[in-house]
Amino acid sequence: MARIAIIGGHGKIALKLERLLSARGDDVDAIVRNPEHASDVESAGATPVVADVETLGVDALARLLADHDAVVWSAGAGGGSPERTDAVDRRAAIRSMDASAQAGIARYVMVSYFRSPDRTVPVGDSFRDYAEAKADADEHLAATDLDWTILGPSRLTDLAGRGTIDARATASGEVSRDDVAAVIAAVLVDPSTIGRTIRFNDGDVPIADAIRG
Repeated sequence: MARIAIIGGHGKIALKLERLLSARGDDVDAIVRNPEHASDVESAGATPVVADVETLGVDALARLLADHDAVVWSAGAGGGSPERTDAVDRRAAIRSMDASAQAGIARYVMVSYFRSPDRTVPVGDSFRDYAEAKADADEHLAATDLDWTILGPSRLTDLAGRGTIDARATASGEVSRDDVAAVIAAVLVDPSTIGRTIRFNDGDVPIADAIRG
């Protein structure tokens, strides 16, 4: 059994992940900003921890994350303003990495997207701010001494998960949120995924086999 902190604990993927982890016996803390989301988190088998990672500094985040075995970043500004995208997807994410190191937590899983890091999005494109923020966060994580894994799922769907993916894809397709949650759960217990970026679509290979290094 592991104690796992999920940052962005009320997201669609995070709630699915909480159910998977709690079902296998992990102790899951779901960090959420809105206290009204606590009941959904509890229904998913996790313990709600109300905190705004957008405003917490490294020291406060380190205290919040202390005594966990792993951290999963599944938060995002959700297409908000450029300022909030920068505040959450770049700056808060990077602070959470630094806080994890400060708290002595080695294992860190970042939920990113298939094309990251992508610095080719042109100025004026509405996606550019997100792409740049994720690139900065992912590159910062890869340069740390954490036991990191970066996950790059393709376009997300609400189709039922199949438990199979394609982790050798070279172009972004689509993948179900069910299977993204299952991939996160799988990499947390597979040390061969440490230090790797795993991009994936729907596919036909069982998840445990597809992610194995």
